[in-house]
Amino acid sequence: MALSTIERAYQVARSGQAADFASLKQRLQAEGCRAVDALLSQRNLRSHLEAICAAAFRPDEAPQTPQKVDSHHDQ
Repeated sequence: MALSTIERAYQVARSGQAADFASLKQRLQAEGCRAVDALLSQRNLRSHLEAICAAAFRPDEAPQTPQKVDSHHDQ
């Protein structure tokens, strides 16, 4: 079962591979997640993801290019 865009956002944020909210959004869009801007536009959700990115970011483990995900994210 494919993850929703929001679920994938939390997964990437917790992985330490996104330095901040902007890089998280870029990665999700590059992976083909749908409606990233609309789904992550709520201020409280954005703040929560930003905090997770800041706490978990590990520069030595951040990928240079986002990985392509085969499944479609539709939520």
